[in-house]
Amino acid sequence: MIDIHYIAVILLLSIGFYGILFKRNLIKTIIGLSIIEYAVNLFLITLAYVDGGVAAIYTLAPHENMVFPVPHALVLTSIVIGLATTALMLGLAVNIYQKYDTLDTQFVRRLKE
Repeated sequence: MIDIHYIAVILLLSIGFYGILFKRNLIKTIIGLSIIEYAVNLFLITLAYVDGGVAAIYTLAPHENMVFPVPHALVLTSIVIGLATTALMLGLAVNIYQKYDTLDTQFVRRLKE
């Protein structure tokens, strides 16, 4: 049986890819990339889940099932990196809008040629 978290990951990935592939607005593309990032973070956290697991502190629960802590650390790092890249992309989008008065990717791509 597929867990509900994996269905949520697939749904978020498909929404993110739709935003990247079929939207021409830069802001919507950036939102699509952010949604994909959240889907990957949810996937990593779902992989770390242990049914009936406790926090990974050995002194509190030495003989119980513990949750694997490495994906949680990776997700925290991913959140910080994702915030920085999203801020960078939004800054570039603001500069493109100030220079060309549009956020349409097709129009900006035609200016390059």
